[in-house]
Amino acid sequence: MVQKAKILLVDDRPENLLALEAILSALDQTLVRASSGEEALKALLTDDFAVILLDVQMPGMDGFETAAHIKRRERTRDIPIIFLTAINHGPHHTFRGYAAGAVDYISKPFDPWVLRAKVSVFVELYMKNCQLREQAALLRLQLEGGTHPGVVEKEPAGLLAELSARLAAVEEQAEALSKQLDDESADAAAVATAAHLERKLTGLRRALDALEPGTGGSASALPSQH
Repeated sequence: MVQKAKILLVDDRPENLLALEAILSALDQTLVRASSGEEALKALLTDDFAVILLDVQMPGMDGFETAAHIKRRERTRDIPIIFLTAINHGPHHTFRGYAAGAVDYISKPFDPWVLRAKVSVFVELYMKNCQLREQAALLRLQLEGGTHPGVVEKEPAGLLAELSARLAAVEEQAEALSKQLDDESADAAAVATAAHLERKLTGLRRALDALEPGTGGSASALPSQH
């Protein structure tokens, strides 16, 4: 079972954090507060997050500097960042946000429905990646002849069939998500992430197919999950 995704909310004003929690509570995910850039970086040391909502204007380390630190860390560089700002910015200010690694740049006050929809896309992509990693781990165990605490020991053919069925479910969900992104003219970053996920699914499916009796597949057939 994939656990709830964690969403990091970074803002120095408690009332803004409260508002974000009210907007995103309908997604039924785990919302984590950080009242400064330093606090956000500390949270990112131990937890994995699906997406980060980051205020631009904060005392001390502002949103741009915080994003720069996040993107420099190997562990966190691929986490999507949505900048939130109350500044009446021009093109240069927006460009600075994207240059810092943001996937989106939203001005306050923002439409709650739009923000929730954008965040939900990245949560779905995160969930699909978690499922994909789980299937890859199970497949690797099968290739190595090992067992998994959460999997009842089965005959190889039975386990292959179960893995194939699980992977098919993830493939179906990923395809539906990609169609949804195309229909809604979503952010380029979300579309690119979905395409990357589909490529990894294709590689995993090929590896699984190679394990069918008579194909002579081996652990080297497994795709990289980076």
